[in-house]
Amino acid sequence: QVQLVESGGGLVQPGGSLRLSCVASGTIFSIYGMGWYRQAPGKQRELVAGITSGGSRTNYADSVKGRFTISRDNAKNTVYLQMNSLKPEDTAVYYCNAPRTFGGSGPPLWDSWGQGTQVTVAS
Repeated sequence: QVQLVESGGGLVQPGGSLRLSCVASGTIFSIYGMGWYRQAPGKQRELVAGITSGGSRTNYADSVKGRFTISRDNAKNTVYLQMNSLKPEDTAVYYCNAPRTFGGSGPPLWDSWGQGTQVTVAS
């Protein structure tokens, strides 16, 4: 059973930065592409960033392009999301999981989700 543990969220002012981390266990992390998803109140969960298994390719939702950077450390079974120039509309619970296809917005590979990490952007 895959376990995903997200951390690094918090309250930040508009224009600020946060770095999220997600540690995966119970799987061979290095063979899977990974992604960061977010879910704002009253909205569907959406994929905001993805990275291939080796880390050579990344993709981003238009809403975060140029502000967020996804990376990974396969030796630590960890995927990161560096978030800069945060906006109030980035407020959401952020989760990691493995997209079925690179950039794919459908259901991810793993049915189980972590607890997520809350990001709140407000002054």
